[in-house]
Amino acid sequence: MSSASTSKITSTLPSGTTKNYFLKTGTGQAAEIMFAGEHASLNALHNAVPSLCPRSYGWGMFAEGNEKSFLVTDFLNLSGRGGSSERGETMSLAQKMAKLHTTPAPIPEGYDKPMYGFAVPTCCGDTPQDNMFTESWAEFYAERRLKFILGRAEKRNGRDEELADLVEKTARKVVPRLLREGHLGGEEGIKPVVVHGDLWSGNASRGTIMDGGEEEERGVQDVVYDSSACYAHSEYELGIQKMFGGFGAAFFEEYHKLCPKTEPVEEYEDRISLYELYVL
Repeated sequence: MSSASTSKITSTLPSGTTKNYFLKTGTGQAAEIMFAGEHASLNALHNAVPSLCPRSYGWGMFAEGNEKSFLVTDFLNLSGRGGSSERGETMSLAQKMAKLHTTPAPIPEGYDKPMYGFAVPTCCGDTPQDNMFTESWAEFYAERRLKFILGRAEKRNGRDEELADLVEKTARKVVPRLLREGHLGGEEGIKPVVVHGDLWSGNASRGTIMDGGEEEERGVQDVVYDSSACYAHSEYELGIQKMFGGFGAAFFEEYHKLCPKTEPVEEYEDRISLYELYVL
């Protein structure tokens, strides 16, 4: 959120030790939606791979009644990505993302199996996302991503008939062609996994998660933040990663050794191009 403010909070615990927290604040309904989504997103990622990102402790509204919202997480002491070659015993970012993308999604409350979507709305940048749980990945991507963002754009800027026609054709023809059940993933199909949802180079770095526990003791390692999570096809994550750069060939080579490309492999580049459309 472009208008968010950040602060560091230092607290003295009953044991006498100090703990640092990261505080993010913002005003208006957009901040409230964003912080609720980021709280759930960080904890979904942290639950799957604890060393990947800070955990969130809570979010809410300040008592003053000024429509100001807050988010409180572990403090992340960033040091930049330049030292990534000296990892010691810590996992690389590629290894952490591969673990994230091979960890089965939990079953949402009220359902009997994992679903695509997320329990709360999230924001990609300042744009809210419709994360309504959906059984079909092709349907989720067509309806909750492509068509939804088109609707948001039309509401803000008016309708462009050529753009609307292209999105409709993509949702009706290209998405089923590449992502339909029984085709994507072959006979085994695919299963939803949690994704960061906004993983460009600006949301990944090297740093220390100042949680006072095992992660802090491990010191500097590869971390991510500012997540906009959902349960999705693992390759959905790679669209924005490839589009904005910052993740070189070595990253993807290491990643795909642990999280292989989905069948049909020959359509991998087509799927990545399709997933890039959402962030254009």
